Amino acid sequence: MATEIERKFLVTGDGWKPAVLRSVALRDGLISEAGGRKVRVRFYDGQATLTVKGPRSGLSRDEFEYPIPAADARRMLERHCAGRILEKTRHHLRHEGRDWTVDVYGGLLAGIVFAEIELEAEEAGFARPPWLGREVTGVEEYRQGRILAARLAARG
Repeated sequence: MATEIERKFLVTGDGWKPAVLRSVALRDGLISEAGGRKVRVRFYDGQATLTVKGPRSGLSRDEFEYPIPAADARRMLERHCAGRILEKTRHHLRHEGRDWTVDVYGGLLAGIVFAEIELEAEEAGFARPPWLGREVTGVEEYRQGRILAARLAARG
């Protein structure tokens, strides 16, 4: 069983940009979400994955990710995501020996930027980069699904 231990933060400024090692464009489609669980399809660089995430318990949650054929991912995005598709560029960087990602959203979530770090244990320490803002791990108003639903509702 795979466990994800992840912390999520707002980003302040562009100070992270010089540290970028590589970037990748992603399209995420939310197939289902209920009770803190979600099923997502992701398409990137001609590859695709299907991911199932369980509800959080503290900072941890079960996460199962499987490669799937790119054609299947495209079909799921088109037919099973009901307009709940996120576009973002994921920037990979390192800060004081730790891997970070900075996600810059486009499309329906344009203007949103989050930083994330995956940890080996909930109590693991890390150095905070100077561009790191407020922690929003587990904060309901900063969940992607909730932001997406609000923006979709605003469009009518």
